[in-house]
Amino acid sequence: RLNNDTLVGTVGVRYGLTAAAELFTRASYIYSQNRTQDLTGTASNHNSGFTDAWLGVNYQFLQDGDTPALLGFVEAAIREKYRGESSNGKSFLLGITSYQAIDPVVLSLTAAYRANIARTVVGEPYKPGNFILLSPSVAFAVNDRVTLTTGIQWLKRQADKTSGAASDIRTTGTDLNLGLGYGVSKSSTLNLSVKSSISGRNGADLRFNWL
Repeated sequence: RLNNDTLVGTVGVRYGLTAAAELFTRASYIYSQNRTQDLTGTASNHNSGFTDAWLGVNYQFLQDGDTPALLGFVEAAIREKYRGESSNGKSFLLGITSYQAIDPVVLSLTAAYRANIARTVVGEPYKPGNFILLSPSVAFAVNDRVTLTTGIQWLKRQADKTSGAASDIRTTGTDLNLGLGYGVSKSSTLNLSVKSSISGRNGADLRFNWL
């Protein structure tokens, strides 16, 4: 039997370059505990440390009106750490988000593609699998402070490769997302969300965000 709990803390900063463009950066730290049980008994171990830092830009091509709003985003990994090895500029994320407000409901769809370049891990070339994700959602404004959201996320990931050979299998997965947003003030928002797997893996994510 295997059970794992992981805590990830992320700090980010956003800066509005223009009315349509926004620059952002973020960095994450992770703490993970693994517990196992087999014929020899039980064991537990943990690890922690810096995971990654990213730099990106958002741009609003269309505003919500006669047509749905359209935003694009591009992100690049400034630094990543995996199995004690660090790499710079080896991962990129490109995506778009479209949404339309039909008061009091907001319909949205996000599509993104992540490309990974091979890096050296434990003396061998290692390439994480590229992936594509689709995430449609519906948000319902209960009142001027509370918003409820629901949606799904579908992800298709290519196999990881070590020294040019596949070290994993291609995977797909679907998750259910449920969220609650609370406007503390005009400049402060709290969001709580739960993501639970429907297919492809076992587990759930609980996220808390303060903007």
